[in-house]
Amino acid sequence: MKQWLLILSLSVLLSAEDVVHKVVFDLTTGNQKVLEKSIISGIIAQKNYYGDKLEELEVAVVIHGDAYKFFVKALSSTKYKNETLLLKTREVLEKRLQSLNRDYHVEFLICEVGMKKNGLTEKDIYPFVTPVANSTIGLIEKQNEGYAYIPVR
Repeated sequence: MKQWLLILSLSVLLSAEDVVHKVVFDLTTGNQKVLEKSIISGIIAQKNYYGDKLEELEVAVVIHGDAYKFFVKALSSTKYKNETLLLKTREVLEKRLQSLNRDYHVEFLICEVGMKKNGLTEKDIYPFVTPVANSTIGLIEKQNEGYAYIPVR
């Protein structure tokens, strides 16, 4: 009887680990408080929620709209050079976003069309951010891979 209980317990644990949830955030906001709440704090809370259930959460963030400024290495040579709050918090924000990528395996994808429109090149953005042809393509690909769509405006 004890062996059956042990086998049943192990099978439940093993099957729980196979559960993978996927989400893609459509990040267009230029509001830093929304970024911090919805992306930085929100993703950590969601990862912990699923982790506590022995389940996995795969996260991708597609960056476009007014959100480019949060992923630029040097603001002084961009149109974002007068963003007072961002200038004060840029270093901390960079570390937190980098931690999401490194420690929580969050994939950051940025729209190349918008980068060009904003005068940005690949060397202007953080190395943990991957350019995609455009935001629509990035969102289509992630949704076709089974990612749930969540807009962050």
